[in-house]
Amino acid sequence: MRDMDIDYSFDDIAPGGRIGLVALATDYNSETDLRRILPDGVDLFTNRVMNANPVTIENLRGMSGDITRAASGLLPGYGVDVVIYGCTSGTAAIGGDELQRLIQIAQPGVPCTNPILAASEALRAFNARKISILTPYTEDVNVAIKDSFGAEGFNILNIDGFGLEDDIEMTGMPLSAIAEAAVQICDPDADALFISCTAIRSALVVAELEQKLGKPVVTSNQALVWHCLKLMNNSSKVNGFGQLFDQ
Repeated sequence: MRDMDIDYSFDDIAPGGRIGLVALATDYNSETDLRRILPDGVDLFTNRVMNANPVTIENLRGMSGDITRAASGLLPGYGVDVVIYGCTSGTAAIGGDELQRLIQIAQPGVPCTNPILAASEALRAFNARKISILTPYTEDVNVAIKDSFGAEGFNILNIDGFGLEDDIEMTGMPLSAIAEAAVQICDPDADALFISCTAIRSALVVAELEQKLGKPVVTSNQALVWHCLKLMNNSSKVNGFGQLFDQ
């Protein structure tokens, strides 16, 4: 092996911050969606928690036993600046406080977020209180979502879902169908619309929907990026994903 006389220092691969994502083993979208929204200089590092379709309350709660292991695999020995648990319905089923406890066993002291916490903070940034919610879920899961946002102090005017139980099908939902459903279900009296689920590509139609509805639209992945940037004190500009990034 030749000796090389090269003067160099190592690049910082994520100068704007390192986000750790605990994604679902069946998730087909959230990594792509989050990276699409993240500003330059912020990077995403993922490990996956074991879970199973169909998306039922029982299966969602069942993944809690693997969350600490999954979180421990996020850049071990180097660390991340914030950890995302990337499942809205799973957050409703397990509970935000319990998720933080399970993650911080592996990542002590690291700030944590989840889609319900991030979306709640985003809705408060708009001073929104009366909310319409669109989901891909079945009725049982919708009830858990409604209860979670109700516990955060929001008045849920209505919640409607596509009745899907499979993550791959959720990601395959056409953007046109998501947009059409959003317009149909958003109550005229709502202060904002929330589109739930990290598996659906709803962030791509936020700007279009805000123009049509004349009110803020918050989605799970869009809110997660916004909240992570806040937690990391990163003021980078994000364009094309709605009014939230102007807050």
